[in-house]
Amino acid sequence: MPTRINEANPRPFGEIALDTVTLDIIENALRNARVEMDATLVRTAMSPGIREQGDAFPLIADPSGKMIVGQFGSFIGGFLDGWDGEIDDGDMIFLSDPYSCEGAISHSNDWLVLLPVYRDGRLIAWTAMFGHQSDIGGKVAGSMPIDARSIFEEGVRIPPVKIWRKGEYNEDLVKLVMHQTRKPDWCAADLNALIASCRVAARRIHEMCDRFGDDVYVSATQALLARNHRAMKALIAMAIAEEPISFEDYICDDGVGFGPYKIKCSMWREDDKVVLDFTGTDPQSAASVNFFLNENMFKMFFGIYMIMVFDPAILFNDGFYDLIDVRIPEGSLLKPRYPAALSGRTHALGRIFDILGGLLGQKTPEFLCAAGFSSSPHLMFSGTDRAGKWFQLFQIGFGGIPGRPMGDGPDGHSLWPGFTNVPNEFLERYFPLRIERYEALADTGGAGLHRGGNGIHMTYCFLEPGSVSIHDDRWFVPPWGVNGGEPGARARKILEKADGSQTIVPNKIDTLDVEAGDLLHFITWGGGGWGDPLLRSPELVAKEIRQGLVSVEGALRYGVVVRDGSVDAAATEALRAKMRSERGELPLFNYGPGIDALRERSLAETGLAAPKQPVWRQEQALAAE
Repeated sequence: MPTRINEANPRPFGEIALDTVTLDIIENALRNARVEMDATLVRTAMSPGIREQGDAFPLIADPSGKMIVGQFGSFIGGFLDGWDGEIDDGDMIFLSDPYSCEGAISHSNDWLVLLPVYRDGRLIAWTAMFGHQSDIGGKVAGSMPIDARSIFEEGVRIPPVKIWRKGEYNEDLVKLVMHQTRKPDWCAADLNALIASCRVAARRIHEMCDRFGDDVYVSATQALLARNHRAMKALIAMAIAEEPISFEDYICDDGVGFGPYKIKCSMWREDDKVVLDFTGTDPQSAASVNFFLNENMFKMFFGIYMIMVFDPAILFNDGFYDLIDVRIPEGSLLKPRYPAALSGRTHALGRIFDILGGLLGQKTPEFLCAAGFSSSPHLMFSGTDRAGKWFQLFQIGFGGIPGRPMGDGPDGHSLWPGFTNVPNEFLERYFPLRIERYEALADTGGAGLHRGGNGIHMTYCFLEPGSVSIHDDRWFVPPWGVNGGEPGARARKILEKADGSQTIVPNKIDTLDVEAGDLLHFITWGGGGWGDPLLRSPELVAKEIRQGLVSVEGALRYGVVVRDGSVDAAATEALRAKMRSERGELPLFNYGPGIDALRERSLAETGLAAPKQPVWRQEQALAAE
């Protein structure tokens, strides 16, 4: 049965010709409402992932579900396609199952709330917010088991249900859901925060309609969509060629012994439309690194890249979606078949941004960024303290951002620009651990005219025994450099026992037992470098040595010789001349040692039923570096 939007007064909205001032006021009011949704969320939520780091994404959409303001693209279309009931004034939808909304949310930890906004019986808008829950049950604390073979092992799955029905709260539903989680206090507070954020945005929409009128408000949203469509149409015609180009990158492993997994995308223009085709991407994994990539989400990723490169003043929204044709093969890593596990999809999600950069930058290398939007490192630490109280930490770590046309990549920054780190003081106050070290690790950023951002070396000292889970990538396939820049350093994780012995542990591991006094050295990847390293200012390199961002030995990658804190000009000039004569032509992409051979091997030809090639052990990979 198709979705029925119940409207007591189903007269159409009239199209109003808007003056520029009114349109600007409504546009900025919508932008501010989106910001207020975030502010409401962080003031109300309890989990560190949402409250401290901002792992939640707001949305305000038009009556058909097209995003007007937001960050992740509209997830309403996927919900409406799968919903077979009615939607009334006073309803609110709650869901977390990716397979029920065409991957609009991509794993079950993300809880999504959708609020239809009615005025005088007519649906005038949607507001929505989703956020990552630190625990939703399942076989491991944190609910993201690396070795899961199906989504049933990853905690509670919530199909689209009405948490509010015509103004009545479904308390029994909430009790049932909270009964599945190890942290019901966090989840209940976070759910209330999602609801409150949606209601705040709904109030702001009502205020705009009270001021300008319903027809003016709706006409403004359509004008913003149309403006975005015109802008994107021009950008596509200018920047996308009719001849196909391709780019590929790899997820290092799946945590259970197989990989790397190739993600490939080809792009070309057909008339006004751009085609983005993922044919050649490897088959889905038996483990949880699959990423159910929603086509509209990828359209938004593509649009954001185009807008930020060519015209950052444009308000990105869903208006351009009909200009993009996204093709994802069924049964691939990016469109796995139900009930494939999805909880570890973060690595493929992050890798999509690197692939977009490599794909879109080939025609205009001057705008090309290096790799570094590569993963979203997770640490989970849980157990029972000496007072018998359960503790559980979910934290997102940061890596190095890639070198860019306009300058160096930031050191130790988030994959998502709106994220912040969890303050060390917060961690030490609420969890039985101490932060021994938190610093940008010198020389981990790829060398270049513009240096890649350094990764982070964070050392946790555990004060109570417990269990650790680690989810990270880029330990085998390094973030590549561009325009002559060098790759960034790879990630690694080292467990140091109280007796001083050290062991390299996998970057994807669950239930690693730790004792009081153990140290975990959590080292993330660096961003790739941009441009010829021999063109970087020697004085800048010397300054970064003083700042601890580059070592004296690392300065040699730039052909810079520093003695007693000062640049040796003659030795630097001689070294750079020698390096230029020996290196040959600089590549557009520098993938690092061994990766060129990997790229030449067609993993996609192994077939759907064939096993992947095993990955190297991490000790071998790090030794080869």
